[in-house]
Amino acid sequence: MDSPRFLRLEDVADELNVSMVQARALVRSGELKAIKVGGRGVWRVERSEFEAYIAQQYQATEQSIAAEDTDVEV
Repeated sequence: MDSPRFLRLEDVADELNVSMVQARALVRSGELKAIKVGGRGVWRVERSEFEAYIAQQYQATEQSIAAEDTDVEV
């Protein structure tokens, strides 16, 4: 079975191994793109946006590590 197109915030938190508070903060800050569905404003994150977020975090981490390496004096 294919994975669903949209993830609940609970799914995002589980996959990132973070709290719901942290997952919600990522969405509210705009760092992780999401949509509100229905009148009650249930958040959903498209799988492709989630995967893009993860890829961006890998890139940011690599850049951070490279910057730290250039800051070290020998």
